[in-house]
Amino acid sequence: MTTTSPTRFIHELGDVGTAVDERVRQLQTGYLKDLSESVATLAKLRRGAGKTIEEAPELVGLTTHPDFYEHFPLDHPRIGDAEAAVHEALTLYALHQQSKREKGMHRRGHELGAAVRRLMPSGDIDEPLRKRFVQAQTANSPATRIDRLRAIVTLLRADDIPLDYGLLADQLYDARTRAGAERVRRSWGRGFQAYRPSRTEREQDPDKGREEDGTEPVE
Repeated sequence: MTTTSPTRFIHELGDVGTAVDERVRQLQTGYLKDLSESVATLAKLRRGAGKTIEEAPELVGLTTHPDFYEHFPLDHPRIGDAEAAVHEALTLYALHQQSKREKGMHRRGHELGAAVRRLMPSGDIDEPLRKRFVQAQTANSPATRIDRLRAIVTLLRADDIPLDYGLLADQLYDARTRAGAERVRRSWGRGFQAYRPSRTEREQDPDKGREEDGTEPVE
């Protein structure tokens, strides 16, 4: 019987995600072309990976552009959450892209839950990694969440697995409210459980072509 992979669903981005997607695309293009400005900017941003915006004041001016404030004016009730989410997503991307000169690590449609599942052996669950993922899902503070995500991004980087940083930015923004955190937790868990390797992924790793039935819930 022939099986086909589902078409990868690409989420529409909100204002935060759009700002990050545009900024990352600019930096990624420059980095892959070895442009000095992009290389230097990502090196600076990388030092903020895993830190909250309050812990990295030296990055002021590197994460948000003036046009960002067209969507989030200074009197916006959640401007602080938006700035923090942009900071967190961009610094994680900078870590993810480090030394990757042939391939961009930001790619639309590559959601976190699926990316984590892709790290695991086909048809099996890496329990320590699953627990780390659950800790990121259930983090009770932005500082804890970003610390857990930094560890996960380091693993994704080692395996050349890309991530959609526009979507991640929107999720980090949403997760700063109680109801939003629950939505994000469910979205990440759903992405983990629904993951099936694409044809390209199966060609790169034949073991990924085997069915992954029996995946336990990530709750």
